[in-house]
Amino acid sequence: MLYSQKELSQLIVESCVAYNVEHIIISPGSRNAPLTIGFTNHPNIKTYSIVDERCAAFFALGIAQQTRMPVAVVCTSGSALLNYYPAFAEAFYSNIPLIVISADRPKELIDIGDGQTIRQENVFENHSLFNANLRHGKAFEQENEKLISEAIQLAILKSGPTHINVPFDEPLYETCNSLSINNVEAKFMTIEEEIDFNLEEFSNIWNQSAQKIILIGANYPDELLQQQLNELVHDSSVLVFTENTSNLHHPKFINCIDKLIFSLQDVDFEQLKPDLLVTLGGMIVSKKIKQFLRKYQPKNHWHINSDNCLDTYHCLTHHFKMSGSLFFEQFINLIKPIESKYQKHWLTIKEERNSKHKQFVKDVAFSDFEVFDAVLNILPNASQLQLSNSSVIRYAQLYDNNPSIKVFCNRGTSGIDGSTSTAIGAASISKEQTIFITGDISFFYDSNALWNRYIPKNFRIILLNNGGGGIFKILPGPKKTNALDYFETKHHLNAEHLCKMYQLAYYKASTKEELFRQLDTFFEASEQPKLLEIGTPNAINDQVLKNYFNAIK
Repeated sequence: MLYSQKELSQLIVESCVAYNVEHIIISPGSRNAPLTIGFTNHPNIKTYSIVDERCAAFFALGIAQQTRMPVAVVCTSGSALLNYYPAFAEAFYSNIPLIVISADRPKELIDIGDGQTIRQENVFENHSLFNANLRHGKAFEQENEKLISEAIQLAILKSGPTHINVPFDEPLYETCNSLSINNVEAKFMTIEEEIDFNLEEFSNIWNQSAQKIILIGANYPDELLQQQLNELVHDSSVLVFTENTSNLHHPKFINCIDKLIFSLQDVDFEQLKPDLLVTLGGMIVSKKIKQFLRKYQPKNHWHINSDNCLDTYHCLTHHFKMSGSLFFEQFINLIKPIESKYQKHWLTIKEERNSKHKQFVKDVAFSDFEVFDAVLNILPNASQLQLSNSSVIRYAQLYDNNPSIKVFCNRGTSGIDGSTSTAIGAASISKEQTIFITGDISFFYDSNALWNRYIPKNFRIILLNNGGGGIFKILPGPKKTNALDYFETKHHLNAEHLCKMYQLAYYKASTKEELFRQLDTFFEASEQPKLLEIGTPNAINDQVLKNYFNAIK
């Protein structure tokens, strides 16, 4: 087996292997050559080469999102490292384990005018769980091993991003056939979840609360939590609010929040106001539910999360530092159902909204709205759906989910910058077919994502191209200004030539009839990934959506 002669490189590679970091995404460069040599020659490591560092980091994020294990990205020195920051921040806010390993110049070459050199140490400090600033030299081997171990373990145990900065002096390409460092052994630290044995106090609050809302944000599919919530929803004083990224389903769950509450008046909100709010999972998409709960605050708000303490509604009374399934496993035997009209009342309104939704869809004009209805109703069972941000994730919240489909979106920072790269990373590791729905601005912004040889043949992109950032027509503020063109960023681009360059099969539709004809065979097996570009009328999309909310009142 071939190793880099650099002991720091050997130490990092062997540490990654010891802690089961299996996937390493490498962006080309010279200063990171010792790491590239070490990782690509190790039989227990799967390496990928992705040129654009921003795309590389989001691709890594997609793999980590699916495996729930840390994935490392490796880059050369200088500004290459800064291109990891958007994905690094997303990993921080979405609790995804990501390890950045950056090659650096030796300390004596920093800030003296040497080329391709910036201040790399602690560059991610505001969003990093741990920063390991290594030093070269035999004297620092134990210290370096401890720092590397802590960086990898915290990424695993706290599900978030860490940074390892590695200085290498020249020469960089020398190799050897044996290790010159001691064997690296994994020494696992433990971070125990909080077990609050005084749960009776909290069960009394639950049992005395006549109106309870359980609100679940982004959440990896969890069968045990699903079973627990299925039991809890038998309590007529409990409403369970979910979003499609929660990956939880039940006929009694309210899964389209905005559809239910968009048109409510103050008197309705007073009726909906919970005595107790229980939140779990990650970020919530619905702005309306945030506005409602901040204005009509419950007496008690409990947030359940092993790491993050999110006081989203400015009324948090307790943070249970544990997983949702562990909490309910202990809690469910201490609580009792309450006779209440609360759940029945709001589920009745939910059914009325659903009925009006179906009626509206029958006669709706060809638009973004109709495209979502068509696409979401034809997705293959047991597939994986990746959604981009902005209007795409919001439209998706208006439709019932197929329970067999897993749904993911970069909601940590809600950025458009790496949605395609993340979807491709997820697709590269997933056993299910992955379908990615995106808007035009997000797609063209991250078009380097297609510069990637790891895109599986069954990967599908559905691109809604309405010629600009349509969400800025939906939001009430931008249209009132004289600068809408700068918010909306109108364009006349299409994806045909990008698909030709990157060898994706290209399809297009600009009418309802063309859309259904293309969708009929779009998900079938093929020798190339496929992209379907759907042109929708920019001039009416926002009005159709406004008409929808008026129609379902």
